[in-house]
Amino acid sequence: MNELSFRPMLEGDVDAVLKIEFSAFSHPWTKGIFLDCVRSGYECWVLFRGAQQVGHGVLSAAGDESHLLNLTIKPENQHQGLGLKMLEHLMARAKSLHAETAFLEVRASNGPATRLYERFGFNEIGRRRNYYPAVGGREDALIMAYSLLD
Repeated sequence: MNELSFRPMLEGDVDAVLKIEFSAFSHPWTKGIFLDCVRSGYECWVLFRGAQQVGHGVLSAAGDESHLLNLTIKPENQHQGLGLKMLEHLMARAKSLHAETAFLEVRASNGPATRLYERFGFNEIGRRRNYYPAVGGREDALIMAYSLLD
């Protein structure tokens, strides 16, 4: 396996990020959302395996809370531990920014992501009804939290 590396997402990365985003999700984030996150100073990161971009993540942090907003791995690179590597990186960034808790929402139907978050230590703390757009209607989000305190 080629060496993994992370670097901050730049505006010039967004088109490549969108290719991965659109290949991975039925309702992907838009270019405008990614640009807003980069320009707002959110923790926006791209993940590379060797020279190939294989994923990205976006985290916001304010006060003692952080919110994992996006974690995406290219479909052909999923199930290889890359989601865990991105999650570890983003949680380390949250800790370095003095966040005490990380929150996220995940589609109720996204079993692989939910299992990843649970294995990492996130716990379900609630549900947002009809939070996500879905084919044929809306879908609930599970709200999950993780303590960043040692």
